[in-house]
Amino acid sequence: MSKRQLAMVMDLNKCIGCQTCTVACKTQWTNRNGREYMYWNNVETYPGEGYPKKWMELGGGFDAAGDLKEGIVPNIEADYGVPWNFSNEELATFNFRENNPTAAFHADSTPTWGPNWDEDEGAGNFPSDNYFFYLPRMCNHCSNPGCLSACPRDAIFKRDEDGVVLVDLDRCQGYRYCIAGCPYKKIFFNSKLSKSEKCILCFPRIEQGLPPACAQQCVGRIRFIGFLDDEDSQVYKLVHKYKVALPLRSDYGTQPNVYYVPPTEAPAKFDAEGKIIEGSQRVPMKELETLFGKDVHGAIKTIKAEKDKRAKTGESELMDLLIAYHHEDMFRLDANYYQDVAKAKGTTNPLAPIDSRYAKGKFTKEINFKAHA
Repeated sequence: MSKRQLAMVMDLNKCIGCQTCTVACKTQWTNRNGREYMYWNNVETYPGEGYPKKWMELGGGFDAAGDLKEGIVPNIEADYGVPWNFSNEELATFNFRENNPTAAFHADSTPTWGPNWDEDEGAGNFPSDNYFFYLPRMCNHCSNPGCLSACPRDAIFKRDEDGVVLVDLDRCQGYRYCIAGCPYKKIFFNSKLSKSEKCILCFPRIEQGLPPACAQQCVGRIRFIGFLDDEDSQVYKLVHKYKVALPLRSDYGTQPNVYYVPPTEAPAKFDAEGKIIEGSQRVPMKELETLFGKDVHGAIKTIKAEKDKRAKTGESELMDLLIAYHHEDMFRLDANYYQDVAKAKGTTNPLAPIDSRYAKGKFTKEINFKAHA
């Protein structure tokens, strides 16, 4: 166990599926050099097949006895989808003065799957009972990571300072057992480097007291981040005090440290005559139980009770937390803590970067993923 544990809470009632977090992460960490297909952060439509396709059916995690379960390494072409480019240059240089121009904006290959492929499809029958909600996903920086347990090279480790799970690329040999062992399939294989890579929780930003890029750029203000032992943090209050933030698929046994406030409000169902069915709920509780366990009932009850309390009395600490009036208040990150860690280690910087390879290969050619699927 690490000395302290950073955690993130996401309020699904506020996520609008804009993918700003996805783009913020993509442009900062995974836009080139074998990472083109990687989405360390992505926002899925639930219910849906997700990214990679059907990730909840690909195994990994731990059984009831605490033993690592077998898992499948997703196929790049079938489960992730081969990245494609659009014909920008072709369209820009096309001679429209010729007769019968046929220029078109098209992909350079035939896409079969990709991130957010089934956006807004959901389930049910429109307009009577259809439903969906957005589910942002990233590495959970678990307290009992399946990827770490599966790695025979001890290349994956949790930092003692904050519990962030990282890959030591010098030790990694690209066996991909980590991918099979992660039940969330949030660790990826870089076939250009023959190494596994994953979300690093923007630790270079964290060490300076700055939130991860996905949290900083979130327009819906759904992401809170802080230490789980900081009783003044929003994360602590949402997870431990009010117990309204729940881990995703805790049944996998990895003890994830990304938590979700479940969706509590949805339109009522309509009957065959188009009339509202009083007391009905479009999002099935069975679905929410699958994602967040039985505790989801208590979480939703608490949120609704606090909402009613706020309406009647004008006061509710929980509602104030979830509304997040001030953006900076959502992030309880202590740069001085990392400075103290640095001093204890006798270094001038908070923490030396774990691996410098993220900054290398700027001018390397793009990889042909089909040859490595």
